[in-house]
Amino acid sequence: MLKLIIPTLALSLPLTALACEPAQKAECPGANLQGHNLAGMQLDGINLSKANLRYADLRHADLRGANLEGADLSHALLTRANLEKANLRGAKLNEANMVAISGWALFAQGAQFKQARLDGADLSFARLSNARFEQATLYAANLEMAWMTKTRFTGSNLRDADLQEAKLNNANLENADLRGAKLRFATFQNTWMEGCTGCPHDWMTPKHPIE
Repeated sequence: MLKLIIPTLALSLPLTALACEPAQKAECPGANLQGHNLAGMQLDGINLSKANLRYADLRHADLRGANLEGADLSHALLTRANLEKANLRGAKLNEANMVAISGWALFAQGAQFKQARLDGADLSFARLSNARFEQATLYAANLEMAWMTKTRFTGSNLRDADLQEAKLNNANLENADLRGAKLRFATFQNTWMEGCTGCPHDWMTPKHPIE
């Protein structure tokens, strides 16, 4: 009986759970690549949805248009990676190093960036609504024209960030630091700013946001 059960179980597993060769446009959903060295690799268009990429080295990797929806990239190294138009919806990037990434027009609604480092990151035109950036550092990051409705930046460092024409309606900026940030034409309708330094407090909602 055991000889019959083992092949059946193996066949029931997705191919990528058994083996995955990361490459351009490769299909690797659910792959376990924890701690793997993928630095500098050409991975544009790859499907890594729900993959385990914790502690992976993706520095300078080309991930343009990649599908990383629901993936776990906690503690991953993504310095100077190219994530333009990538799908990071619902992904976990807690404590990831994303310094100087190119993330123009990426999609990261509902993603988690708790204590992540995004200094100098280009997130212009990104879709970041309902994302969580608690205690993240975004010093001098480019968030021009980004959509951040209901996004949480509690305790985050946004000093010298470019927030021109960004949409921060119903966001949470409690205890954030926006000193030196460019806020021209940014909107903060019903945004919570208790304890925020450098925030336009005249926009602040009188009610604390419901968590």
